[in-house]
Amino acid sequence: MNEGIVDSSGNVFLDLGFPSDEAAILQMRADLMTDLRKFVKSKRLTQAKAAEILGVSQSRVSDLIRGKWDRFSLEMLITLATRAGMHVALTRPA
Repeated sequence: MNEGIVDSSGNVFLDLGFPSDEAAILQMRADLMTDLRKFVKSKRLTQAKAAEILGVSQSRVSDLIRGKWDRFSLEMLITLATRAGMHVALTRPA
């Protein structure tokens, strides 16, 4: 038996002990940031070009690329994803 190993709930923030409502928002923010970073990388955009597309400053793109999640609200990340041409939808598990 592997003591100390616990199966994940699928949400690392919930596993870390955050209340379920906060964990859900944190997970959404993390997922959107990951998608936005992948967008910038897959398009081979400079931070300046990404900033132009997303309608933010280059320093904001730098924060995004560096994973500074505390500097982005869920609403802002949804806005950026939409500007990147992504479709953002909230779904509930079955």
